[in-house]
Amino acid sequence: MGFHTFDVDRADALEDPGRFRYCSAEELLSLLAVGPDATVADLGSGTGFYTDVVAPHVDTCYAVDVQAEMHELYAEKGLPTTVETVTAGVEDLPFDDDTLDAAFSTMTYHEYAGEDSLAELARVVAPGGRVVTVDWTRSGSGDAGPPTDERFAVGDAASAFEDAGFSVERAETRTETFVCVARR
Repeated sequence: MGFHTFDVDRADALEDPGRFRYCSAEELLSLLAVGPDATVADLGSGTGFYTDVVAPHVDTCYAVDVQAEMHELYAEKGLPTTVETVTAGVEDLPFDDDTLDAAFSTMTYHEYAGEDSLAELARVVAPGGRVVTVDWTRSGSGDAGPPTDERFAVGDAASAFEDAGFSVERAETRTETFVCVARR
């Protein structure tokens, strides 16, 4: 992953319902637009805050994080039956080609952005599948999330996905975040 990972000692902050102001449960499910038989991955799942949103609506939701400690905290909280934890970086996912119907990341793109990670997503997301990215925007205030110099603008993210062979269906900047939906 990129600049840093979230500090495990601060993992309780990942369970703050105030996070929904940046991406609500309804918005995330709408952007993913997958059915109940879907296989989905949460990239940078942490303690499973957003994984828990998606898990009841899909067949399998992989909680992908580079920190095994995050998976341990998630297990203590209680894993939904449709969730499987995967300790891996986005640049080296242990999935077969075309395995995922969709993938999503909420406030973690800045941790894994790069050609290797996007090429890996192009490999594991099935044709027609979506990658939904909600992350801190470079133009935000920097009061929440990582420092602004560790963030990306939505245009940078959209271009990176297009360079990796995705078609960008939606790319917009909000006050503190951006949304990018890319289809393989």
